Amino acid sequence: MTIDVVTIFPRMFFPVLDESIIKRAKAKGLVKINVHDLRKFSQGKHKKVDAPAYGSGGMVFRPEPFFTAVEEILGEPVRSRPKSQALRRVILFSPQGRRLDQKSVKKFLKYEQLILLAPRYEGVDERVHKYLADEEISIGDYVLSGGELAAMVFIDCLTRLIPGVVSDSESVKNESFENNLLDFPHYTRPENFRGLKVPEVLLSGNHKKIKEWRLKQAVEITKKKRPDLLK
Repeated sequence: MTIDVVTIFPRMFFPVLDESIIKRAKAKGLVKINVHDLRKFSQGKHKKVDAPAYGSGGMVFRPEPFFTAVEEILGEPVRSRPKSQALRRVILFSPQGRRLDQKSVKKFLKYEQLILLAPRYEGVDERVHKYLADEEISIGDYVLSGGELAAMVFIDCLTRLIPGVVSDSESVKNESFENNLLDFPHYTRPENFRGLKVPEVLLSGNHKKIKEWRLKQAVEITKKKRPDLLK
């Protein structure tokens, strides 16, 4: 899979992309991530990418740099791209987008290339929403300074689901939000910490009982903390 990010702050990404699971995924050749500076696709001496909103308001990203960036990445004009593009997807991070969750992240595994647009300021020209982005994503009902952090969250969520990235595939299957449940409690050494003991069932070696206990605990925790997931 190839992921291309378009942003005016490319250096924000490198501390995240060059560490931990994402770094290992790149080293294994399981994902290729390119970060593009939006200003390089802007016309004019000063490489401006924004302008005052028509009808008053703050600064808004102009459409030309985003369209040019996507066309150069794809190697073809946007208008000639089939709407039912099977292998590529252009994603705009926006408060208007569908909220990201574990189920929706998985559907992006089928694509060979994802182009992530990370705007700032008051947003982006409506023509980017309507005629460039295949879909819009929000990571929550709160305001960020820009789409960069949202793009990083998306990349992290997606990368760890790519087969071969996480060595223990079973651990991914049993994480929070799988099967609409939060994760079960985890314990490790020491067995007794300041009088607080590990549940005996986890020390029993009876894998069937451990599995049953974990499922029961996951259901109880979900009922208490996120009952909406069980609906």
